[in-house]
Amino acid sequence: MADFVRGSPEGAFSSDIAAGIRMHRRVDSLTDQHPLVTEARKLFRDEYRRVAPITLDIIWDHFLSRHWDKFEKHYSLPEFVSFARRNIEPYLASTPEKFQALNNILWSQNLLIRYADMSCIANVLQSMARTRPKLSALAGSYQDIENHYLDFETLFFQFYPEMMVLASNKRLLG
Repeated sequence: MADFVRGSPEGAFSSDIAAGIRMHRRVDSLTDQHPLVTEARKLFRDEYRRVAPITLDIIWDHFLSRHWDKFEKHYSLPEFVSFARRNIEPYLASTPEKFQALNNILWSQNLLIRYADMSCIANVLQSMARTRPKLSALAGSYQDIENHYLDFETLFFQFYPEMMVLASNKRLLG
């Protein structure tokens, strides 16, 4: 939801939701500045580097979906998705409309699970490129994913565990 909220979330949302928005922003900031992410961005051709952060968010989700059981031992991905949905849906009506629309797509198309399939990733990037003309380069960025898939996967396996350690040590709450 943090991607759809501008300015300070304090006062507009409950303290728990505001804390979640702040944490999401902190994760985004740490991710954008991380040396492994900088290295991953260099794998994109010049014409796609502008949209590389968005493409990387999606490819990281792909690897997480694909390798979920390597990181989470207590819940299967479908169980986690059900848990998340049960915890998000009761509050959707009070969230930004674009976030509501995104959730409708996520749940109805079962995207978080389908992200494990690269054809789903290609479709998501093409759909985003079609619906947001300023992001038309997203469609072409898929070729760079295909060209450097194993490199991205290697970087993911270095990067994601670092972020998990920060989260478990509560260093993402800043």
